[in-house]
Amino acid sequence: MSRTALINIDTQNSFLHRDSWQEDDFPAFRDAMLNLIAGCVARDVPVVDIFHVADGGPFALASGYVAPMGFLQHQPAVAFHKHVHNAFTDTGLDHWLRERDINHVIICGMRTEQCCETTARVASDLGYRVTFVSEATLTFPMTHKGITLDCDALRHRTEMVLEGRFATVKTVSETLESL
Repeated sequence: MSRTALINIDTQNSFLHRDSWQEDDFPAFRDAMLNLIAGCVARDVPVVDIFHVADGGPFALASGYVAPMGFLQHQPAVAFHKHVHNAFTDTGLDHWLRERDINHVIICGMRTEQCCETTARVASDLGYRVTFVSEATLTFPMTHKGITLDCDALRHRTEMVLEGRFATVKTVSETLESL
């Protein structure tokens, strides 16, 4: 039997205070997140909120920005603070999931190719079945060595490296239909 939890990664106000913040893909992300969370809650799938915490800047607890984005109105089953890119290292998430016999995690949140992808990889390595809902993840363009990847390219790259190796990539509706 598969016991499932939704892992909502870093959907926090801290991002609104970074130079990389863009509104372009936010409305679609917000709608996908709300549909995914509502569908999981309706199916008694616990929602776990993860917040990234750093020593300074908008991700520092003292900033007051390490809080859910305003559109999120759900009551999480539990919340954890993380200090690295994945939601498992030194957070207690793995212990919490195993105490409840949860062996399947659904990944959503921010940023697609960083904390969401890294969490999916670690979850897979820890033996969890992983569903990655990329339409319910958000990222921003990145530039390296003069080459910029837009959000669609980053999302496609993440889906390509996760699918069949670390996760199954699904849409919100496919995910909810499979629960």
